[in-house]
Amino acid sequence: MNGAEKHELNIDDRLRLSFEATFDQTVDLKRALEPLLNVLEAHAGVWMPEVVEGKRKYTYSRATVLKALDEKRGKKSMSAGFSRVASPLLDMSLRLWLPPSAPRLYVWISVQPLSLFMETARCREFVEMVRTWAAHYPVSDATANSLSEDQLADVSSFDRAEEASEENRVHEVSWLNVFGPKLVESVGRERMLSTPAHLVEELPNGSVLLVLRPTAADFASDEARVAQARAHVHLRPDLDFDTVLRTLRERSAALVPVEPRFHPDVAPFLSRLPDEFAISERQRKIAELNAFRPPVPEEWLPVALPSDVANPERVLESYGDLSEGLVAGLHTKVPSIMDETAESLTDLDFFFWKEDFPKRYERHLIDGHTAPALGAYLGDVLVRRLGGTWVLRQKMEESQVRVGKRVWLPFLRARRYMQSCQSLLDYSLTQFFHEVERYRP
Repeated sequence: MNGAEKHELNIDDRLRLSFEATFDQTVDLKRALEPLLNVLEAHAGVWMPEVVEGKRKYTYSRATVLKALDEKRGKKSMSAGFSRVASPLLDMSLRLWLPPSAPRLYVWISVQPLSLFMETARCREFVEMVRTWAAHYPVSDATANSLSEDQLADVSSFDRAEEASEENRVHEVSWLNVFGPKLVESVGRERMLSTPAHLVEELPNGSVLLVLRPTAADFASDEARVAQARAHVHLRPDLDFDTVLRTLRERSAALVPVEPRFHPDVAPFLSRLPDEFAISERQRKIAELNAFRPPVPEEWLPVALPSDVANPERVLESYGDLSEGLVAGLHTKVPSIMDETAESLTDLDFFFWKEDFPKRYERHLIDGHTAPALGAYLGDVLVRRLGGTWVLRQKMEESQVRVGKRVWLPFLRARRYMQSCQSLLDYSLTQFFHEVERYRP
């Protein structure tokens, strides 16, 4: 993932543009960039950059763009980032290669949400921006597509692996494409210009602009998939139309919304997980989590083991030290841990899962410190929020919290919880709390 993609894993789909061209290095930078910025300002509209970033952040202006580029000037290139402080969100970057390197110019744009581009007029402005840039800066390649479609294309390529590196063939057809002169000649200029699509236009440097449909956001509709398949097979006669269309329909099926129906005891935890996956995987993950049924908690006894400690106050103090150590270590990453609530436990579940905690940290540290501290903290939450009472044992894992007619084993639960990343789901703190809650008097 390159720097321009740092915000990719997010809630909404977005439209992404990759634009690579050459520029005139013989003129000063201000003059070289003037056409680019003129066109951006004329056509961006609601997603116009508000912030420019070099080593520091500035309000967007022509002057701050030059300043940011100068701040990020290296031996071979200079770059600047662009963003917005309000919706719609923007992640944009500009990179220029410096002499003696070839005079390359690269623009990356990611606009969220994709639903902005349901409007024909806004899509027309976007196309006009790319067309005008390509007319001024000899373009070698440009594509604009949905993020989710790009992700799906990465795992369902129409080419065999050994052929994927061939440059002079069309591997995918995006919503917007600028095919460079070499590719156009390889495919055949006449064939390229006769592609069935919404817009096909020859550009000044011999490239061809191809736009599949009037709007970008409906790319997963069946009508759009048929149009995409027809264009792709026209450009690649070696491909079979039915096979291509079937693959494209499978991509669309992967994006059909799945209603979350999570197990109620773990729903507060599971509902946070789908947004951590790539957009193209999200609906499949929701379906998997809908089917997930955690084991019924077994960390309890019908009758308490009698306390066998000589100094309960000292034992409780040692548990308090363990719990406070966990809070001290995680309070900046999990602020709610200081509240000792059910929500705090869910926040911890999410934190440990997102961190792949059992996989990333050494087992002896987890078993010797994290799990005992977590057990003490979990027990304290049962005491504080559910009216529980500690029943202490010399062997820590046997220490219990009485809630209602059962006694619960928080240290045993914490040990099982920390065994693996799957155990974080199977033995979640969230589920345990809600199971204990049912026995509260």
